[in-house]
Parts: sequence; C-alpha cells; structure tokens
Amino acid sequence: MELNEVLEKLPRHLLGLVIDQPYHSYTAQDHAVWRYVMRQNVRFLSRHAHGSYTEGLRKTGISIDTIPHMYGMNRILKEIGWAAVAVDGFIPPAAFMEFQAYNVLVIAADIRPSDQIAYTPAPDIIHEAAGHAPIIADPEYAAYLRFFGEIGSKAFSSARDYELYEAIRHLSILKADPYTPKQKIEAAEARLALLEQNMGEPSEMALIRNLHWWTVEYGLIGDTDNFKIYGAGLLSSIGESINCLKPRVKKLPYSIDAAGISFDITTQQPQLFVTPDFNYLNTVLNQFADGMALRRGGAYALTKAEASGNTATVELSSGLQISGTFSGSVVRDNEAVYLRTTGPTSLCHQNKELEGQGKATHPHGFGSPVGRLAGGLKPETMDEGSLAGAGIIPGKRVTLTFESGVKVEGLLEYIIRRNGRNLILGFSGCTVTLGQETLFRPEWGMYDMAVGESVTAAWPGPADPEAFGYLFEAPAERTHKIEHTPEALALHRLYQQVREQRENKALTFDAASLAGELLSRYPAEWLLMTELLELLNETASAPEVQQQLSHRLRILADKDEELARLIGDAALLMQ
Repeated sequence: MELNEVLEKLPRHLLGLVIDQPYHSYTAQDHAVWRYVMRQNVRFLSRHAHGSYTEGLRKTGISIDTIPHMYGMNRILKEIGWAAVAVDGFIPPAAFMEFQAYNVLVIAADIRPSDQIAYTPAPDIIHEAAGHAPIIADPEYAAYLRFFGEIGSKAFSSARDYELYEAIRHLSILKADPYTPKQKIEAAEARLALLEQNMGEPSEMALIRNLHWWTVEYGLIGDTDNFKIYGAGLLSSIGESINCLKPRVKKLPYSIDAAGISFDITTQQPQLFVTPDFNYLNTVLNQFADGMALRRGGAYALTKAEASGNTATVELSSGLQISGTFSGSVVRDNEAVYLRTTGPTSLCHQNKELEGQGKATHPHGFGSPVGRLAGGLKPETMDEGSLAGAGIIPGKRVTLTFESGVKVEGLLEYIIRRNGRNLILGFSGCTVTLGQETLFRPEWGMYDMAVGESVTAAWPGPADPEAFGYLFEAPAERTHKIEHTPEALALHRLYQQVREQRENKALTFDAASLAGELLSRYPAEWLLMTELLELLNETASAPEVQQQLSHRLRILADKDEELARLIGDAALLMQ
C-alpha cells in the first residue's frame, strides 16, 4: 500500500482489513465493463447528478477507459485531503465508518461481472471509485461523510447485526462469482431473509446504517419534484439511476424518520429520500446522535454497553474512560450505581491508556462505584485541600460512603489526577460493600476506584485500541478468486485484441476474423460486440462486419427488454 499523508494517520487496528489491489487480475472484459459504465455515467449523470459529480471525476483523476489503480488515486486524492484503500468485499460496518472518519474511502477491489453491469448487490470498484470518490470533491459533502464516520463508528451493534453482516457478505460473494450454482445463491438468500425477519429491536448501528443507506448510498438532493443524484449506489448504477427518476419510485423529504426504514440490498429501492442541501444531512445526523449512548450517557449508555456483549468504553464525568466487556453492573432508579467488567480491562483518559492501568493490571475485570459521596461531595472536582478536609489523604486509611450506599474502606495509596480532575483513587487492603453484598475483598489486591459522578458516554471498542491490542480481523470468508473456464479465457483474449486496437490503431487487426469467432462462439456477448462495432465505426472500416454485428445486436435486443436498453445506451455513445 502506497501511503500518503492521510493514510499515515490510519490507526493500526484498521490495517488488517486492507489488501493489495489485485490490479493484474483484472481482465480485458473487466476493463470493458468499467469503460461501459463510466461512459454511460458521464453521458447520463452530467444531466442528473449533483453538479459536483463530473467536476469530481476530474479532480479525483478517475479514468473513463481503465479501472483506476489505487496508487494513482491516492496521489490525487491527497490534494483534497482524502485517500483510498482496497478491501476484500464487505467489511464490518463499524470499520467501514471508522475509515470514513479518517477521510479514507474503502474500495472493494473486485469488479462486477458483465451480467450485473447495470446493478450489482455486491460492493465493487465501480461503486466505490466511480460512486463515492467523485462526490467527495465537494467540501461540504466530504465534511458530512467524515462526520458520519465519526458518529457511525461509535454506534453499538448487536450480536444479530454481525450475523446479518456475515449473511449479506456471503450472499454478495456468491452473486459476484459468475460460476456460483443457482441453488447456493437461493440458499444464501433464504438464510438472509430468515435473519432479517428475526432481528428483534434494531440496534444503534442498524438504525444509523439506514441513514447511511438513504444518504451516502441512495441520496437525492433538491426537492421532491426537482432533484439531483448524489448517493454512490445510484451514481454507480445507471439502471437504478434511470429507474429513480420514474414516478413509481417515491420521493420523500429526508428526515430522521429514515432511520426507521430498512432496505433490501439485493433489489432496487421502492422509495428514496431528498435532502434540501448537504448541510441538512448534518442536522439530521446530529439529531440522531443525540439519542445514542455516545451522547445520552447515564444508565441508558451503560445498558447499551452491556447488551453489546463485546469490548466497549464507558466514559465518566471526570473524563476517565473504562474499556472492557461490561456485565453485572448495578443500576438503581435509572442511575448507574456500580460498574463491572469481566475479563481484561483498560483505564484511559482522552483515548490514551493511563500508565499502569492496562490489561496486565486488570486482567480479570474491574469494578467501581459511580456517583456522589454522602453529603453531595463530588470527589472528581475536589482539590487537594478539599480532599484533605474530607479525610481523603494519601497514606491514611479512608472510608468513602456513597449516596447509593456503596462503601469503600482501605488505605489510600495514591490519587491519579488529570486536567484538574481526580480520575482514580488507589487503595490497598480495601473492602467494598453494597448493603450485605461484598463487591471487593482485600485479598484480591489493589483496588483502583474510578472517580466520576455519572456516566456521560459509551461506545463500542476500547478507548485506546493499540494499547488494548484491539484489531479488526479480515473476514474468514474471502471473496472468490474467479477461476475462469478455457472458454471464458478465450473470450477475454478477444476483448484484449479490441482493447489493444483501440489504444494503438497502428496494430495489425483482422476485424472479420475476430467478429467471426465472436459471433460463432459467443453469440450472446453483447458488450464485446458493441466495443468492436464502435471501433469499426470510428475508423469507418469493415462495413460488412459492422452490418453483421448490428444485426446480431438487434436480435439480442428483441429478446430481452433490459438488454435492449443496455445495447441502446451503447449505441448512443457511437453517435
């Protein structure tokens, strides 16, 4: 991976998802698919896309004729403060959004097969590079995309969410492989449908993914009667771009209500949402974020952390961050009274692990009261004099009684303070009780008591991923490396001949022989027929071959309405 200034800032825990772009595995047919889609994009979207799209193509250096190389894209993207990395198909939603937060576009390295040229349910380089990249040249939209990444990466998922992600990834991998047996696809579709029907209450991630889908992927801008396209899913799918203009696709004003409307990735969308401008997207996102554990805090945030069943971070009003797997915490009267984690735990401040407060110190879990002391004292804000006045003095035995009834008794060894706030009180020989229950015993070792009046935020993952040893691992199921049949390889060689002739018209070229082999061996290969016909039309050569190709294309178009549109669109580019 060739780094630029943006990529150098990526945290290590994301790097396991990055792959080398398999550029030399793209076939001449793949480049022809890219060329067809991109030329149609420029022709159609110059009229129907947001004004920044065509200018964005120029700014991001995306070629019309050739699949872009990530190295070249990064050299240009850095000029607008962004970068791109290649990944293997769908990656976990939280990771996808965190890349966005670092101004990095995630680009699926594969390209759709020719029979999915108008629409593909799988992420591919057309969708990512031709859909997402050009529109980020608009500074206002780029700021929204980055902000969305910051908020989205802090949304809690459920265990069911990950099952759903794996099912979607599995189906997309099967559909992207032209040689997958039909029954395997049908079985994967049935499993996905079953999961979607039994998801239970939607998680924060499920809801915010809906907002992402209806804006970043399938958004319209303007008003419901006069709009332009800006969503990458539409910008990379001419079929759906055309379809979205039709009255049968409902156009609804964008609002936070879109978070409650799910989507089907395997089919075209029955409704789309229209935002008046890019800034309004931030308004809705802020409205949604206000209801997340990230901002809402309190017992709600702690409950979300526990329900996730995974590593999470809870931040206290003092600024102390506790990262671990939360379980068995005590909540009374909708207030967090006592926090508990199981397994390795890290204590941090401003997303940096505090010295001596990592997993090695807290390998089996962590517990601490939350709240005020009896009498309303808030130890997080007390200075040294105030602490001494309350009897909280290092080197002395101290008894702390909280309003909740939690009692902490032990020898105060040290106080950890940052930015004028007390974060941790360290006790030896400590006993912690709540009523008749003993929460900590002296023989368990040092007791590091977190200081904080309340829970102010919670989010998934550790506060300091590197210190915690946290990584996003590459998905176990990889996209299929397509093993082409001898017949397909022979077809690709024909595509290559046309490609080489277009790039170097001085080459010796037997159009009649190529067309004869194409029409006899591959009578349904409409894309190569249009490529060859265009080449011959440009040079006004081989009129008999042109006539043969045109006749065959008319026959194909008469048999299939969708194919008729694709062939007709190709013909428009020859005029």
